[in-house]
Amino acid sequence: MTLTVDDAIHRATETWRRLSVEQDTADEMAEELAADLTAAASDGRSVADYIGGDVEALATSWADERGLLPAHRYLKETAVAAAQGAVLPALAALAFWYVCWSHLLDPSGSSLTTTPGGHVLSEVRTFPNPGVPLMWVGLPVCALAAFFLIRRAVHGTLRHHGAPAREATVRALTKALPVLLVAAAGLGVAIGIFGAYVVGYYQLLFTAPLAPAVMTGAVAAGAAWVRHRTCPPVTGTV
Repeated sequence: MTLTVDDAIHRATETWRRLSVEQDTADEMAEELAADLTAAASDGRSVADYIGGDVEALATSWADERGLLPAHRYLKETAVAAAQGAVLPALAALAFWYVCWSHLLDPSGSSLTTTPGGHVLSEVRTFPNPGVPLMWVGLPVCALAAFFLIRRAVHGTLRHHGAPAREATVRALTKALPVLLVAAAGLGVAIGIFGAYVVGYYQLLFTAPLAPAVMTGAVAAGAAWVRHRTCPPVTGTV
C-alpha cells in the first residue's frame, strides 16, 4: 500500500497526540511536514522515500528536536503504582484458589460404623465441592477489581508527580490491561500446575508466595512498558 501525504500527516498527528504534544504545536508541525512532503513530491520523491518508511520514528524525532518530550518518564513510579493496584486482587485470587484446592468448604466425608457382628463398615458421602463455582465466580471479580485498581493507582501516581503524557498513558493502559491481566493469570496458572506436578507435597508453600508475586510483577512490568511507549525518552539527556 502506497503511503500518501494524508496518511503520513495522520500518523504523525496521532503520534504527537500520543506523546501529549500540545494541539497548536502539533498543528504547526503537521503543516510543516505537509509542506516538506509536497516539496519532496515536486522533486520526484515519494512520501515513503522522504520519511524513510517509519512515520512514527520521524514524528518522535521532530518532537525530540523541539524539546517536546519529557526528560523524566516516571517508569519506576508507574510500575510501583501498578503493583500496588494488583497485589490485593492477586491475593484474593490466591484465596479463591486455595478454598477450591483445599476442599475447605467441601461437605463430603466418610464415617466408620461397627455392626453387632463386629464388622467395620465405611460409608463415604460425596457432595459437589462448593469451592469450585466460588473460585470461578471469584476469579473474574478479582480481574475486574484489578483492572480498575491498577488504572486508578497509575493515574493517581502520575497526577501526583505532575507527570507529562499521563492521560495518554492511562488511555493506552486501559487498552493494554486486559491483555496484561490475562498474561498474569496465565503465569499464575502455570505456577500452580508446576507446583502440583513437580513440587508435589509442598505445593502450597511454593505456590502461595510465588504466584501473587509473579502476577503482580508481570502487571507492573507491563504498565511500565506502556508508560515507556507513551512517553519515550529524550535523546541525549542524562
